[in-house]
Order: sequence, then C-alpha cells, then structure tokens
Amino acid sequence: MRNISFEPLTEKHRTPVMDIYNYYIENSFSAYPEKTFDYDFYDKFLEISTQYPAYAIEVEGKTVGFCYLSAYNPLSSFRETAQITYFILKDYTGKGVGKIALEKLKREAKKFGIKTILAHISSLNTKSVAFHARNGFKECGRFKKIIRKQDRYFDIIWMQKTLKA
Repeated sequence: MRNISFEPLTEKHRTPVMDIYNYYIENSFSAYPEKTFDYDFYDKFLEISTQYPAYAIEVEGKTVGFCYLSAYNPLSSFRETAQITYFILKDYTGKGVGKIALEKLKREAKKFGIKTILAHISSLNTKSVAFHARNGFKECGRFKKIIRKQDRYFDIIWMQKTLKA
C-alpha cells in the first residue's frame, strides 16, 4: 500500500483512534473489553505509551490505524523489552499496513534500546497469530481460557520477537 505515513499520536487522533478501537471491541476478540469506551479512554493510550513511540497510521490523510510500543513491565530491569500494539481499520487489513507498522516500530524500538518485542494475542484472532508468526514472532506462552467475552472463553497467546542489532 502506498501513501502510508505515521504521525505521533496527538489530541487530533482521539476520535479516529477510539472509533477504530471501539470497532474491534464490538466486532472481534482482538480487543479484550466487553463494552466500548468513551473518547476519554484515549488518554490511557497516551499514558501507557509515554516514553515510547506511538503513532496514528495515515493513508492519504485518513487515520486508518494506530500503533505503539509500551513497557512490558515498569521495572528498569525490563527496559530492553516492550509490548507492541496495533489496530488497523478492517478495510485496510491484509494490504501490508500492519507489516509497515511493525517495521516502523521495530526500527523505533532499536533506537530506544529495546531488544525484545512481545505481543499478546487472543487465541481466536488467528489472523494476528499467523501475521506475527510470518514476521518472526515465536509463541512463548499461553494462558488458557483466562478471558471471557461474548460468553466465549479463550486463551491469551504471548509471542516474542528478538530484534537483531
């Protein structure tokens, strides 16, 4: 996909980011909450990505997704490990946007001294599990049936990628 750009998350992205996230809350198992959030929840995204790269994904001036890194654990001994998060509008999935976002965050992670990226993924989100596997992530843990949404129990799969220097 052409004309993809990344803008640091700011106030102007509040509405499109929350609309994207709420879509996944209502229509999938990739976002874990059971009920949508109001637009104030956007502040949580800004808070958890403080001191890490966080971007709106833009295509031809339209926000089509967002992505960020965040601390896996706040202890300084975990400073070389970060979690990755991204959500992309349904009409833009499968078109290379996620791959471009992943590559962007990997480059940024290296600048921050991050050597390991972790992703936690719903076991019902088989496309995301496959995407991460294709991009060098390996399953490193699974919490079985610890989450229930829409009367379905499912696992949380942890996947890990070690960044090359």
